[in-house]
Amino acid sequence: MTFGEQPAYLRVASDLREKIVNGALPPHTRLPSQARIREEYGVSDTVALEARKVLMAEGLVEGRSGSGTYVRERPVPRMIARSGYRPEKGASPFRQEQTADGVRGTWESRSEQEGASAEIAERLGIEPGDRVMRTHYVFREAGEPIMLSTSWEPLSVTGRTPVMLPEEGPLGGCGVVDRMAAIDIVVDNVAEEVGARPGLAEELLALGGVPGHVVIVIGRTYYASGRAVETADVVVPADRYRVAYHLPVR
Repeated sequence: MTFGEQPAYLRVASDLREKIVNGALPPHTRLPSQARIREEYGVSDTVALEARKVLMAEGLVEGRSGSGTYVRERPVPRMIARSGYRPEKGASPFRQEQTADGVRGTWESRSEQEGASAEIAERLGIEPGDRVMRTHYVFREAGEPIMLSTSWEPLSVTGRTPVMLPEEGPLGGCGVVDRMAAIDIVVDNVAEEVGARPGLAEELLALGGVPGHVVIVIGRTYYASGRAVETADVVVPADRYRVAYHLPVR
């Protein structure tokens, strides 16, 4: 192989990808068999197999037991908005964004106490093992799971207060800013870090994804006078959604 030349399996995968993208291989069409790829492109069985693996890893095709490999329906990415603008007091950011889009968003949640891991302790500025309230969310749009979130709040801040459980009590579901204000804590800053990684098996199961699919991960932390009062990981399927930021100009 000369310098700069692609490996054979990537050249084959690239050609098949182009056929999928331009519609020559439409959704639900069976991908050429390994033998057909070998013959058409003049490559070995190993190269043909590796090319198919690339397309599967990219989520372009899927294997069907006893039937073969087929082109997947390619979803049109939809937007999930992230905004620093809070127009309605008493509503969570998710509820605000869903209302703005004219759709009905729902979510399920489960809260429990645990000791902070080393990573979460660092994000919250507490000691590993300190007690936190962990809340796991599944967000849905028209019944379809679109986003997962896990949040951690130090019980040194919310313990023995009316807002100890994020989704219960008079301020349940109102969002971090309003809940903290109810216990005289003023949230004045939020930081978000955006990254991507292969989805964990349990995440993809909850989101209806395929093993190997990539997810967008937003690590968010709310601060009050420099003290972290909540941190969360938001997980979004990268093949179905884009994350759009709308930030106020100061």
